[in-house]
Amino acid sequence: MGESFGKHFSITEPKSINTVIYKVNKTEKELLKDDYPKFTIERLDYTKELVGNNVKKTFYVYDPHEDGNQLVIFSFGKEKVVMNTGYLDMDTNVVKISNKPIPMTCKTLYNEEDSEYREFSYTPNLKRPITIIDPETTEEVKPVLYIDKETNEVKGKCELKARKSYVVFEIKDNNDD
Repeated sequence: MGESFGKHFSITEPKSINTVIYKVNKTEKELLKDDYPKFTIERLDYTKELVGNNVKKTFYVYDPHEDGNQLVIFSFGKEKVVMNTGYLDMDTNVVKISNKPIPMTCKTLYNEEDSEYREFSYTPNLKRPITIIDPETTEEVKPVLYIDKETNEVKGKCELKARKSYVVFEIKDNNDD
């Protein structure tokens, strides 16, 4: 069996809650001058096991930053979503919940009429600054990738169905609008 690299941490939650966690990545300085987003996000993989009436989830950070990693934590309940930020300390392998949140835009999308499409750009390493989550399944709405012929950039397009709510979030720089 091969050697594995990275860090992991566990949380325990009631069966009625489903937590998903994203790692916030800072875009490399050499790409920032090309008008790429300052931050991108990456959903953490996890395994789960039943522990009595609870679920223990172990989350994996495959490529941890040597100084630690900012995390965005979503806990989905029956009819609400709780969002928090945290920090994975590389020295202790412990997640510390933040008292000072990072700048973040999070909103719920809902459209009565027709399906709608949301587009966004990717960085050259196929990271993106935004994600759309279906709160019923807690899964990401998977974008269809394509090359924009006018800008020659990789972009994604997500279809959002009518009469359905979605949670959308994006990490922004303090200097952004």
